[in-house]
Amino acid sequence: GQEFIITDEDISFYNKIGVPFPTLCPEERQRRKYLWRNERSLYRRTCDKTGKSIVSMYAPDNRFPVYDTKEWWSDSWDPTSYGQDIDFSRPIFAQFKELQNKVPRLSLVNKNSTNSEYSNHSNNSKDAYMCCGAFDCENVLYSTNILPAKNSIDCYRTEGSGNEFLHECINIHSSFNSHYCFMIEKSFDCYYSFDLKNCSNCFLSYNLRGQSYYFRNQKYSKEEYFEKIQEFNLSSYIDREKLYKEWIEIIFSKALHKSPNIEFSNNSNGNMIFQSNNSKECFEVEELENCKFMHTASKFFDSYEIFHGGARKCELCYEGHAMTSNTNCKFTHICYDNTNLTYCDSCHNSNELFGCIGIKKGSYMIFNKQYSKEEYFELKNKLIGYMEQTGEYGEFFPSDLSPFAYNETQAQVYMPLTKEEALNRGFTWKDDMPGTYGKETLTPENIPDTIEDVTDDITKEILKCIRSGRNYNIVPQELELYRRLKIPIPRLHPDERYKDRIALRPDRKLYDAVCAISGEKIQTAYPPKRRPKMIVSEEVYKREVL
Repeated sequence: GQEFIITDEDISFYNKIGVPFPTLCPEERQRRKYLWRNERSLYRRTCDKTGKSIVSMYAPDNRFPVYDTKEWWSDSWDPTSYGQDIDFSRPIFAQFKELQNKVPRLSLVNKNSTNSEYSNHSNNSKDAYMCCGAFDCENVLYSTNILPAKNSIDCYRTEGSGNEFLHECINIHSSFNSHYCFMIEKSFDCYYSFDLKNCSNCFLSYNLRGQSYYFRNQKYSKEEYFEKIQEFNLSSYIDREKLYKEWIEIIFSKALHKSPNIEFSNNSNGNMIFQSNNSKECFEVEELENCKFMHTASKFFDSYEIFHGGARKCELCYEGHAMTSNTNCKFTHICYDNTNLTYCDSCHNSNELFGCIGIKKGSYMIFNKQYSKEEYFELKNKLIGYMEQTGEYGEFFPSDLSPFAYNETQAQVYMPLTKEEALNRGFTWKDDMPGTYGKETLTPENIPDTIEDVTDDITKEILKCIRSGRNYNIVPQELELYRRLKIPIPRLHPDERYKDRIALRPDRKLYDAVCAISGEKIQTAYPPKRRPKMIVSEEVYKREVL
């Protein structure tokens, strides 16, 4: 029911790609795409082709067949065998749902990866475990939006090169051997710090540029610095807990936060925008040109309304979720390496598809049925005209087509609703979410304080989260990295650790605020209830930090 503005620039773009104006406000358009992304609700189920036990983002009671990653990518099945004709007396989305119910789906979205069977929405990675959005990674665990990294654990968003030996890091660019750092760039050997650039050997410090041997934001000699950090045993869970509390105090009470955070960009607005031009209402983006309403995207040109996409160049895309290397693709879900796709789901390495699902290499298909080039364009134009009459064309897939319940998806992470609110708005809700409780064989108080005292037997134990009570385990690959980086065994389930990282980050919308130093009116992506104390304008930030 909220009003929203369509600018002349928007109209020019919609006309350019041949779509009608949107009917939902930007926030609700974003929620609709969130409903199609399940990153972390994973289930044990059976592969519908082989009968093998697999891990999948789709619950066992879903309405369509699910194949193991290896089987789905194989040539052992033919997606065109599910092709169907178009009935021009019925809504097209209803017919698309019928096709959805027949075509096998990937258990987890994982392409060109090795030994990464438990990672989702990932590509070209090796030994990635329980990751989401891991591109070109190696030996990375429990991390999200990693582009790329090596030998790291519990991180959220890395970019650039040389990211290695990172632990509990957020928004990192080209940095090395750092733990509990938020927004650091080209830095190394830093711990429990915030907003560092070109720094090394900084501990409990913030808002520094080109500095070394800083402890609690004070400069020391090299010898004095190492004496100071010896006060803490980084292998100890008890000491790490004390450091974490001080780090949170730094972020929310001491450090300056530039708002909004836009760097090396022109004529752009939103937050966390880097190396972009003429990009509006964008959040967590890099290397965009002439874009709008983009969230967690990189390397897009002349595109609108994308959630989670890029890493490799995309152009002329609209209303899409989870894409890379796409050109002229509209209304798509999990589609990689394509050209000229419209209303497609899980299609790859293809060209000229409309309303298709699961096509791995094809051209001139509609609803998984093959046509000649001439037949294809004639039927496609007829379809678009019919969907314009029914009011379906120009909208992303409706929520009732999503294969997930509201609380399985990123919608619940970024736009949380109660069960009652979700159901009242027409969304589905899942009561039996994955997870086990009460099966622990090792209680939190019996886990050794330091990693040096932990034996290999811990990989055979079932642990209990001290916050949620949910069970979790430590895999050998994980234990090896903890020992290598001198990290104590975590007492929180991976999902709880993820929630803590999300809670530190800004939202994907702007709020009115006041600069903590100058008093001028500004905007910030931090909501009032969890806003850092020292939000400042760009002018004040430049004066105080750089």
